[in-house]
Amino acid sequence: MPRRPLLLTVALCALPLAACNNSPEAGQPNTAPATSTTPTPTAPSTPTYTSEEQAAITAAKARYAVARAAAGAALAQPGKATRAALEKAGNGGEWVNAIADQIATEQENGWYQTGAAKIVSTAVKSVNLTSTQPEVRLTSCIDSTSLVTRYQSNGQPVPEGSSDGPRHKFQSRLVYAPDAGGKKMWFLVEEKVAGAC
Repeated sequence: MPRRPLLLTVALCALPLAACNNSPEAGQPNTAPATSTTPTPTAPSTPTYTSEEQAAITAAKARYAVARAAAGAALAQPGKATRAALEKAGNGGEWVNAIADQIATEQENGWYQTGAAKIVSTAVKSVNLTSTQPEVRLTSCIDSTSLVTRYQSNGQPVPEGSSDGPRHKFQSRLVYAPDAGGKKMWFLVEEKVAGAC
């Protein structure tokens, strides 16, 4: 007597038949409608800001661009750079100290920079207007492809070691605080490299 392959029996019981499930409705097909288990796609959540928060974000982003441009201009002419001019443009805290240190290094070594860093994109990381010192945190992608450090004596490029590329992500913190004259404005007070972008 020929034997039926076991595979066929298993395949039959895999079908949605009540007979293979020891059901009291044996022999009756399963007529329940099929349900979809595919998850419904959802749109990524976009934070919503109050009009006050949106105004702060707009002002902080504008100040961020002005502060970085002033830092770049100072590094292009380190002999003429002043801390007062950097602060007037919205550079403060740890960030203005880092720029001042870089300017001092350039002056000591007879260097200057040509080209400009370009802000490729800026996104809001967080906004807090309820603290004693309101702040906006940004994540930006900066392209420094055109920046070159040069010798003051002959304009030739300063040899640099290996680089991890010209585009970097920065985490920045801006605070709303009084300037030297007592007028409140946004200051870029912290900026840290957070990898490539």
